[in-house]
Amino acid sequence: MVSLSTWFRYIAHKLEYSVSLSWKSYKRGQIADTEMGDAVWKNLLQGKLTYVHWYKGEQMAPTIGPQGGTLLVRKLPAVDPTRVFVGDVVVLKDPQKSDDYLVRRLAAIEGYEMVSKDEKDEPFILEKDQCWVVADNENIMPKQEAQDSRIFGPVPMTDIVGRVIYCLRTAVDHGPVQNSHFSMKKDSPVMEIELDVDEMAKNHKA
Repeated sequence: MVSLSTWFRYIAHKLEYSVSLSWKSYKRGQIADTEMGDAVWKNLLQGKLTYVHWYKGEQMAPTIGPQGGTLLVRKLPAVDPTRVFVGDVVVLKDPQKSDDYLVRRLAAIEGYEMVSKDEKDEPFILEKDQCWVVADNENIMPKQEAQDSRIFGPVPMTDIVGRVIYCLRTAVDHGPVQNSHFSMKKDSPVMEIELDVDEMAKNHKA
């Protein structure tokens, strides 16, 4: 049974999400200022803070098995260094294929100095709103198979759409994804209330 404190934390996260989503719609001119309140309530009462995403590829093994995994992803309507942290597994727009999404681990954010193992590459500092994402699999060739920032370089943080909080590899092999300590603490009430392993297993493609 979910505790009362967990429900309060979950509702607080949902309110924050609703306000962020409504503010984004307002700034885009999709709603008027007089509709802001209604939009916040609508977003608060309807929908979830997570969605299910299928991902396949050896780049994120062993976090996600090479045969693929059904992922529970927490939605992130706004992304900045106070909402995502180094160590988080994130879903982001593929810089090389605009219609696709990648799952990678956030390795560095704005202000970090990037130094390559290859002496031919000059060190550089990530600029504001830039981030560096990498594959988990250490057994693949970084610049040939990883399909991460070592190939396509820094990406805008605004390309991140969600954080992976749970992975179902098979019906008997599943569990929380190891993210940063800050994110795991933030996401715990969301996962406790919205996680439905049986439903994820129904949608599993492996």
